Amino acid sequence: MNNKELAIFGEDTAVQFLTSNGYTVIERNYHSPYGEIDIICNRDGELIFVEVKARRSHSFGEPLDAVTESKRQKIIKTAYHYIAKKDVEIPVRFDIITLDYDKISKDYSLCHIENAFLGEDY
Repeated sequence: MNNKELAIFGEDTAVQFLTSNGYTVIERNYHSPYGEIDIICNRDGELIFVEVKARRSHSFGEPLDAVTESKRQKIIKTAYHYIAKKDVEIPVRFDIITLDYDKISKDYSLCHIENAFLGEDY
């Protein structure tokens, strides 16, 4: 599985996880002039922006380490762009889903971090 296939697998797996836990996926791979958000969904009256990080190894760090301050700023700016464009007026939240994929067993572990960071960071 190459990097692109792993990214697609990670996002598809995250969507399955979210929908099976009562989330409604609104958009995937939303682009703005500031960046991209992997998944936009809602649940219980909240709009949730989800960043997905999938890794085969930790030689370059944990998946969560890849969501740097710079990446968070891009996600927040993109979320604000989405909110303004869609004229949304409900509470928002920023989540991260990490996926560790074992290429030998072809199994994975998934971790969902709710409220991983705040939009006020921007």
